[in-house]
Amino acid sequence: MFKHILIANRGEAALRVLRAGRELGVRVTLAVSTADRDSLPARLADRVVCIGSPPPSQSYLNGPALVQAALAVGAEAVHPGYGFLAESAAFVQQVTGAGLVFVGPPAGAMARLGDKAASRALAVEAGVPVAPGSPPLADVAVAQAAAERVGYPLLLKAVAGGGGRGIRRVDEPAQLAQQFATAQAEAQAAFGDGTVYVEKLVTGARHVEVQVLADGLGNVLTLGERDCSVQRRRQKLVEMTPAPDLAEATRAAMQAAARRLAQAAGYVNAGTVEFLLDLSGAFYFVEMNCRLQVEHPVTEMVTGLDLVQEQLRIAAGEADYGGVRIELHGCALECRVNAEDPARGFAPGIGTVSRYQPPGGPGVRVDSHLYAGYSVLPWYDSLLAKLVVWGADRPAALARLRRALDEFELEGVPTTLPLHRRLAAHSEFQQGAVDTDWLEKLT
Repeated sequence: MFKHILIANRGEAALRVLRAGRELGVRVTLAVSTADRDSLPARLADRVVCIGSPPPSQSYLNGPALVQAALAVGAEAVHPGYGFLAESAAFVQQVTGAGLVFVGPPAGAMARLGDKAASRALAVEAGVPVAPGSPPLADVAVAQAAAERVGYPLLLKAVAGGGGRGIRRVDEPAQLAQQFATAQAEAQAAFGDGTVYVEKLVTGARHVEVQVLADGLGNVLTLGERDCSVQRRRQKLVEMTPAPDLAEATRAAMQAAARRLAQAAGYVNAGTVEFLLDLSGAFYFVEMNCRLQVEHPVTEMVTGLDLVQEQLRIAAGEADYGGVRIELHGCALECRVNAEDPARGFAPGIGTVSRYQPPGGPGVRVDSHLYAGYSVLPWYDSLLAKLVVWGADRPAALARLRRALDEFELEGVPTTLPLHRRLAAHSEFQQGAVDTDWLEKLT
């Protein structure tokens, strides 16, 4: 195992990695912006290195500064957390080029899977089903021809996209030209690449993803699936495992497809293969996230594994999943508590947390970097906390979720807690009868 790692992230993600490393006896240095010098992760780290000013471009997205910080403190490896540079193949190359270990997949696999057109082609090669679509589109005329072939409604999607950005829905031909220009502009602004492609819109779909762990020996372990259908603007708000009312044959087929894709890509470390599941039970590959997902705690709750520690073991060359079988127990759900106001179109909020009293008790976990007096800053993601609950079955987990949400006190900034209380009490949510459009219709 590594003796010393550098964490290239902040907030809840940094704290999660820090705690996992500490339990393995790993010395942890945290790279911070000037705004995070007094954060909870900074208080708990063995060492803190300031890498720049608050804007992410000057700190958490500054790959050379992060690598230099790791070298300066004598770290052996860099853990990117999730977000920021976690899925940057260029950053992986910077880290490994400096003689350090990147705790994540190799740059080649990340680059191929991060390009949506290339990953679709790889999925087809691996026998993984994909929705009807097109190659990258040169211009709007080519897009119109592709749209006629694929059929409406459809999505225009950024080749370099992620996190729900660079995606535009098109319901009829008259909308295509404008939406094509908008999707290109969004993609260019978000990813520095305005290339888009067409994909058939799967209506009434559920978002179901498979967690994988791949060692360096060619073995890929699947850890069940998560249903992430409760979304707003293609951003996840609630995740659960197992996915409700999923046929066992479909579950097995999804996991087999995820395994094939990871092996075909030469993938190593933790990753997530995302699918859309239609009303007939057919599923289609969407993308592979080449990092640990925000929602990984629900998988930890039903497997008993610490996925961050598994990441570190894989990166240190200590993992061998050949012949390993993981038993899944019970049901787990996660609610993302964001600094957003659902009553104002999920407008982000900033300010100072005046009161913070998280829930507790059996089967309740809260991953958060908050404390009373914490300042919610404008430069960073709105995620404040993740409330995760476990129960022996879905009804027990839902009852525990409602109880925990009632106990959760967080004041000083607007949050999604009131919405989560409403969702947890909704009969359709309790039955698992939701798709990716459900929340948009509800709100």
